[in-house]
Amino acid sequence: QVQLVESGGGSAQAGGSLRLSCVASGYGYNRYCMGWFRQAPGKEREFVSSIGRDTITRYADSVKGRFTISKDNANNTVYLQMNSLKPEGTAVYCCAAATGPCYTASEYDYWGQGTQVTVSS
Repeated sequence: QVQLVESGGGSAQAGGSLRLSCVASGYGYNRYCMGWFRQAPGKEREFVSSIGRDTITRYADSVKGRFTISKDNANNTVYLQMNSLKPEGTAVYCCAAATGPCYTASEYDYWGQGTQVTVSS
């Protein structure tokens, strides 16, 4: 069992930056692929980024070049550095952990509660 707690959300102006953190507690953190997803009001949840057990990273085209995912294994934490924020990035951002493949939301086993990110123009 893994518990995930996100932090770091808030409000930012377009063009600004925020860094999200997700702390994982429970056994075997290093065994999981970690991902970030977001869901805007009235829209479906969408993939943002993931970092695998082998540290290979993936990004949605919409955030590529602006967001960076990283993890600190010593502190069981995964980060999402978000630069050049856009108003369309306003959403609840959730981190998730997958024990197996981690390409789609359905493959993730554990989810955090999410943190709100609001980007104003």
